[in-house]
Amino acid sequence: MQKIVNKISRGLKGSVTIPADKSISHRAVMFASLAKGKSVIKNFSKGQDPISSLNICKSLGINAEFKNDLLIINSTGKLSRSSTMLDCGNSGTTMRLMSGILAGQNFNSTLTGDESLSKRPMKRIIEPLSLMGAEINSNDFKAPLNIYGKNLHAIDYVSKLASAQVKSSIILAGLNADGKTSFTEPYTSRNHTEIMLKYMGANIKTDKNTVTIEKSFLEPRTIEICGDISSAAYFIAAALIIPNSKIILKNVGLNPTRTGIIEIAEKMGGDIEILDKKTVSGELVGDIQVSYSDLKACTIEGEIIPRLIDELPIIAVLATQAQGTTIIKDAQDLRNKETDRIKAVATELKKIAADIEETSDGFIINGKTNLKGETEVETYHDHRLAMSLYVAGLICEKPITINGFEWVKISFPEFENLFNTLSL
Repeated sequence: MQKIVNKISRGLKGSVTIPADKSISHRAVMFASLAKGKSVIKNFSKGQDPISSLNICKSLGINAEFKNDLLIINSTGKLSRSSTMLDCGNSGTTMRLMSGILAGQNFNSTLTGDESLSKRPMKRIIEPLSLMGAEINSNDFKAPLNIYGKNLHAIDYVSKLASAQVKSSIILAGLNADGKTSFTEPYTSRNHTEIMLKYMGANIKTDKNTVTIEKSFLEPRTIEICGDISSAAYFIAAALIIPNSKIILKNVGLNPTRTGIIEIAEKMGGDIEILDKKTVSGELVGDIQVSYSDLKACTIEGEIIPRLIDELPIIAVLATQAQGTTIIKDAQDLRNKETDRIKAVATELKKIAADIEETSDGFIINGKTNLKGETEVETYHDHRLAMSLYVAGLICEKPITINGFEWVKISFPEFENLFNTLSL
């Protein structure tokens, strides 16, 4: 699908409610499936990735149905063997977290995915799960994953990588393992798993960058899912770089492990204000007011990277409109996403006259640049790149054509309609 994006003639105005957080939606349906009884999930994401997690839970014997805006989960607290392969679609979160859950079951499973997911690295979870006694056969550490259910034992694992997906996979295996399992990472990655497991009664503790869990039985709960800050990031960036913009993004998750995008925008001189803070189902939530700003360059590195890893493509767009040289480093894991995001972002932004160079672990971006447009750009089957290019197109002098724009539906089917609401 091709999408033509034109320069916006006036600023973004008004307010929108950001759709449900995908990371939390994945965990809500998985954890509710492990809890004996009835759980109610409010505002479950309709993105294709969380739906992949939902469909897998159904295939594992869980009763789940939508009633208006509620997802009702009824479970015995135990999963059952699926008669078919479990399709994760494009979702690395689904594959990695479900691997941790399935490794300790008393049945065998096969996790598969689409062409893009089948190229993504799974060694990072297979190795620590194997140390716990898991047996997982793979295609050179890539999907499909054949998981042979085993009795697992606890480990103390020190990870070189700060990764919420790896951490969650090990924690979920530890939920069903003998002993105390601990996971230590160099920086604290997003902690939705820890928050929700604690909310559901798991025996889990966090000490700085180490999480420890013991075998636990989860309690069914009502889980209200806030808006996804990774989705809000595109609107934050657009309002900052489109003149005369002032918008409010409602009901956005403000978990400190996810707010790197806000911290960087403020560091660059962005006019951002947080309104109406509150805690919902263990997560910090609020409204974000954003106004057009004169931005300045900065360096982005170190421990903040895991807290904005998914937002780096749109931050690269933001940097093209900041005075000075923005340097992004320590982000080599971007090369292991839906595509090599470092190469893809640099290649496509250059097409619209951005002054950007890729490095081994990030970018060097010189601004402020007048983006030209009048060209076709590619998404590489990557939803985040597609949305970042859309925002860039809103400030290009001439229209751009985005090829493969349908990949936005993977995570954010409401994306374009919400932008249209703000630009009327």
